[in-house]
Amino acid sequence: MTENETDTADPSHDPFLGREKEKYESPVPSREYITQQLEAQARPLSRKDLAALFSLSDEDALEGLRRRLKAMERDGQLVRNRRNGYVVVDNEELVRGRIRSSPDGSGVVHPDRPGPNVYLAPREMHRLLNRDRVVVRLTGDDEDGRPTGELVEIIEHANQEIAGRYHEESGIGFVIPNNKRLHQDLIIPAADVNGARHGELVTAEVVNQPSQRRQPIGRIIEVFGTRIAPGDEVAVAARTHGIPVEWPEEVLEEAARFGDEVPESVKQGRKDLRKTPLITIDGADARDFDDAVYCEPTASGWKLIVAIADVAAYVTPGSALDNEAAERGNSCYFPRNVVPMLPENLSNGLCSLNPGVDRLCMVCEMQIDREGKLKRSQFYEGLMKSAARLTYEDVDAIHNERDPSLLREHEHLLKHIEDLYAVFDALRIDRQKRGAIDFNTNESVIEFDNAGQVADVHPAERTNAHRLIEECMVKANVATARFLRRHRIPALYRVHEPPAEQRLKNLREFLAQTGLTLGGGDEPTTKDFAALMEAVKQRPDQHFIESIMLRSMMAAEYRPDNAGHFGLALDAYAHFTSPIRRYPDLIVHRAIKHVISKQPIEAFEYTEDQLVTVGEHCSMTDRRAEEASRDALMTLKCRFMANRLGEEFNGVISGVTSFGLFVELDGLYVDGLIHITNLEQDFFHFDAIGHRLVGERTGKEYRLTDRIRVRLAQVNVDDGKIDFDPIAHPLGPDGEVLPQSESRGPTSRNGDKDKGKRKGQSRSRNGESRSRRRRR
Repeated sequence: MTENETDTADPSHDPFLGREKEKYESPVPSREYITQQLEAQARPLSRKDLAALFSLSDEDALEGLRRRLKAMERDGQLVRNRRNGYVVVDNEELVRGRIRSSPDGSGVVHPDRPGPNVYLAPREMHRLLNRDRVVVRLTGDDEDGRPTGELVEIIEHANQEIAGRYHEESGIGFVIPNNKRLHQDLIIPAADVNGARHGELVTAEVVNQPSQRRQPIGRIIEVFGTRIAPGDEVAVAARTHGIPVEWPEEVLEEAARFGDEVPESVKQGRKDLRKTPLITIDGADARDFDDAVYCEPTASGWKLIVAIADVAAYVTPGSALDNEAAERGNSCYFPRNVVPMLPENLSNGLCSLNPGVDRLCMVCEMQIDREGKLKRSQFYEGLMKSAARLTYEDVDAIHNERDPSLLREHEHLLKHIEDLYAVFDALRIDRQKRGAIDFNTNESVIEFDNAGQVADVHPAERTNAHRLIEECMVKANVATARFLRRHRIPALYRVHEPPAEQRLKNLREFLAQTGLTLGGGDEPTTKDFAALMEAVKQRPDQHFIESIMLRSMMAAEYRPDNAGHFGLALDAYAHFTSPIRRYPDLIVHRAIKHVISKQPIEAFEYTEDQLVTVGEHCSMTDRRAEEASRDALMTLKCRFMANRLGEEFNGVISGVTSFGLFVELDGLYVDGLIHITNLEQDFFHFDAIGHRLVGERTGKEYRLTDRIRVRLAQVNVDDGKIDFDPIAHPLGPDGEVLPQSESRGPTSRNGDKDKGKRKGQSRSRNGESRSRRRRR
């Protein structure tokens, strides 16, 4: 075959031809088959070449091919070269992924498929903003061994609105984004200022995305004023991180058509569980009830039923509801507010497993043995009526405190609650045998007064009632992953990779400073991490050692390729239990329904490449929601602390940087900065590996996990920043001031005094680097 000749490919050999015939009257080759044939040809092919390859000649087929190729370009599966030849992305040279930019103007591409991040120099970032989706070409490695790339194609601009402060200088208006990862200011023409004044918080619509020679241009669409007013912290945080808040009209209209009650017609053909006393157990402020549980003992262990809201019965692929849910990816929870994935009449109403009303559900019924292992499971569509809506506090008071009023109120459920605790004890034993990691993440609870002001901040309490539900959900998710693998249907798994080599190295170097070690050599298992956590349980710095361990972990992701879940010590894991608030769970439900309805696997709605894209998007929205929630929480904490200026607090050094120390206050989980200018008059070496600042003259050391007393010096509510002055350091566990020798100098790893800067150190005095002033 010569260079310009093309073989023919038989369309009947397309493994997904059946799916295409169901969807289209004039089916064209599937995306998978097009990709497969392009790879087989091993060279770029034009649309004309591809039409010849697939023997397509009639007008409808050629138009279908044109639309399919255009869609594959739009989704980043294919790119066209200068001769209009199509090339498959995600090969040895081209990488598709999402940008994560840095304040210095550089960025990294997180690939959609497993692989190393690709570094982009600032010159490659001129046309890009944080979270944009791109195709890049690999160009080699930089001096640090990182893969580098150059921009080939922008698949999607992710930032349509930007929140920030409006400024005017020399007659030019611009918005400085609140999100520090947006490294370019937004230019605002005079005609589009819309009444905003210098220094005000605004939201601006991006009219023109950045180009190689020009910053992005926008127009102001919302003005918050100079300060974040009480109640606006959620709106500001959501807009800062690009979380959709408003509902499109067609979405609300579609949701309203379902009404408030389950029609009799859709109840048919489902297993009737309305007489089974399934109960929901959630937080006191929960409004959307995804899951209900029931347990009864058997001869060999327990039958455990986990019933999940059947969202897929209402939200169908391609509908306005589905498109909006996919875009949002998940619900975002804030103190006293939630930005839901679905409209409230579904999320809090028809889909929610509210007590005493008929609800459609998807059921995972499991047989658990006495060691807590999953022996068998089955999935089916059910119809249920929740027997009770209980809170974690209720269940804890019934089981542990034997609260008389609750015992009387729920007398008919007491046996079932005891059975749930019995299976929980077995599930917990299985968890411990696997060596699953159980980080004690410290979360804050915000209490509000009647006027809506922050009245108190205190740690959230995590009881065995929380753990009971967690373990039941984990087991249902394990059963789900087994089901998906057994039937070989494409779906999304929740993947948690083992820690990367460099992260392990950094963790071990930190642990060496604390006299601790992590076992397992180059490939530690979850049991090695669990053993380390057991070793630090009685230490006063347990929380911070665990936080460093947590930072060494990779982020969990949604992917169609199952690579197991390291943290839970599982070889397969999928999210099934929260389809009201997580879009990946909805896709998993659709996969299960496809199998139990006995349809051919090849006819499933989603292709593997579509799932790659959806999984990456949902992983991003998951991180986005977490960042937005953290921002709103910090604004509320700052508002609470603003009334306590001058007060003294004990805390722990939670972060060490070249410009100062971050301190977390005891019991409040509020973080603030001691700037290096407020430390002793000395030159300070920043030891990045040892997480410490060391005074050159005095030998004074400030180390991660040291206890310290501070005075609240300044609070900036709008920027979410708190500044402390140091009062006493170091402190003992009871707050007593401990002596620290000032005679020792900073020592090297072999115990000799350093005569120059060690690698990983910087030198500062009064907050000024010898080369330049550092900013927060």
